[in-house]
Amino acid sequence: MNEWLKKTLDRVKTLWGSWGIVQKLILIGVVVAAIAGIVVLVSVSGAPTQVRLIRTPIQNDDELRLITSRLDEEGIAFDLGEGNVLYVKDEATRARANAILLREDLIPKGTDPWAVFSIDRFTVTDFERNINLRRAIIQEVTKHIESIADVDKANVVIEIPEDTLFSEDQKPVTASVILYPKPGSDITTNRAKLEGVQKIIRFAVSGLTDENIVITDQNGLQLNDFAGMADFDRVERTKREQQLVQKQEAYYRAAVLKALQQIYTPDRVRDLNIKIDMDMSQKSVSTEEHFPFVIKPDNPVTPYDDAVIEPSVRLSTEKTTYEYQGTGFNPEGPAGVEGQTAPAYKDLQNMVGKATQTHSIENEALNKRQSVEERSPGIDRVTVSVNIDGVWKWKYNDKGDPAIRPDGGIEREYVQVDPAELEAAAALVRDAIGYDRMRGDSVTVRNIQFDRSAQFKSEDEAFLRRQQTDKIILYSLIGVAFLLVAFIVFRLASREFERRRRIAEEKRALEQQMLRENAIRQAEEQNIEVSMSVEERKRLDLQEHAINMAKEHPEDVAQLIRTWLREE
Repeated sequence: MNEWLKKTLDRVKTLWGSWGIVQKLILIGVVVAAIAGIVVLVSVSGAPTQVRLIRTPIQNDDELRLITSRLDEEGIAFDLGEGNVLYVKDEATRARANAILLREDLIPKGTDPWAVFSIDRFTVTDFERNINLRRAIIQEVTKHIESIADVDKANVVIEIPEDTLFSEDQKPVTASVILYPKPGSDITTNRAKLEGVQKIIRFAVSGLTDENIVITDQNGLQLNDFAGMADFDRVERTKREQQLVQKQEAYYRAAVLKALQQIYTPDRVRDLNIKIDMDMSQKSVSTEEHFPFVIKPDNPVTPYDDAVIEPSVRLSTEKTTYEYQGTGFNPEGPAGVEGQTAPAYKDLQNMVGKATQTHSIENEALNKRQSVEERSPGIDRVTVSVNIDGVWKWKYNDKGDPAIRPDGGIEREYVQVDPAELEAAAALVRDAIGYDRMRGDSVTVRNIQFDRSAQFKSEDEAFLRRQQTDKIILYSLIGVAFLLVAFIVFRLASREFERRRRIAEEKRALEQQMLRENAIRQAEEQNIEVSMSVEERKRLDLQEHAINMAKEHPEDVAQLIRTWLREE
């Protein structure tokens, strides 16, 4: 064997060496193509085969369009084969798609829902058929339940016993379901949803009754024990009735408070209590009324009532009259036998009498009306109590300022609400709630003083702070005015002292100047040469010039002096 393999390899090497490049490339291409074909064949044969979504072809194009659109919305991949047959990748996808199509009622008409029975074998027994039937029912019921949005998973067990000869020996059909609700779902406490699941199971299995269905959650608590939920339903019904009463009370309270607070301000109307007694029982009332016929209705133009009314209408009359006149009847015995009439009646046998009998029947028809109405719920009684506070007024002294008590607070006076206003407010409340005296309604409006100690304390503190602030401002203004007056007086005094000092200096300088001038004049008269400074010479010239100016223009000099004095 090894020699044959060795010879074969040597022959291949010899052939490979004798071939050209083109022949070698062709051989390599053939080998690569063969390997690729084998790989593709293996991958295709190893891939899972698709399964039919609906075993029967879909004949209606509209049904096919609806089904494919729904599958696209759910993100389910499918293929459309020949004859409008839909294929999906596996059984799990088929089960999910079938549940969606069953829920949306998109299964084409004529499609067999029991796919398990599509396989027909010669060796299938009745026992296997029954098992397949129960399995198909369980699968479809499970799909129906899991298609509910509140259910994450469902575990269904249905027991269908064999038929027996006698009905008393027949065991009932039973079903048990375990529900795994989705997070946030209320299916475990919602009775309507549980009844829906129970109906799905009961209608899917023939012969199954409600008492033989047990629905539990993942913790083993029975959910469809509706008989045990009677107390819970009663509590829920009572709760809803109380909510209805509270809603009606809140409506009346808001209406009455709004009306009174707009008149007396919200601070004076705080307390309003309302209690409504309602009859929640459902009643059917049948009423029969009898009333007269209106022959002619009342004319609204006339100031009086000119209606023509008849209490009844005669339907028929029956009258019977019987008259008799003659002697009385005296019975006798058989022929030849004397009668047995008493002597007292024998004396009356020859008397002639007359009898008249009249019988009359009149049938009258009355106008009547029959009505049947349902009453639920109804208000039995309404009671309202309202408290309106009075008004507090400040007392003032003779100066018009608020009177202050010895303890420092403001003195106040309480003014009660007038009884006429209380009666008017009660009438307003009665109209707002639809007051009915025959129903036993009650409306009470009182004037009860509120405790306003905290309010008065805050008002007194604010008033005292305001008074203290006013005093501080007043004293500050007085101080500022005093300082201003003192500054003005000091300023005036300073100016006066300065003026007097300047006048004194001028007077003293003038006196010195006059003394000097006199000395100079005397020296000149005596021909004594006197030396004068430049400033003295300028002052002397200025003085002579001013004197000359005053002589020549006295008005201008006077105006100049007045201006100078005004500026000083």
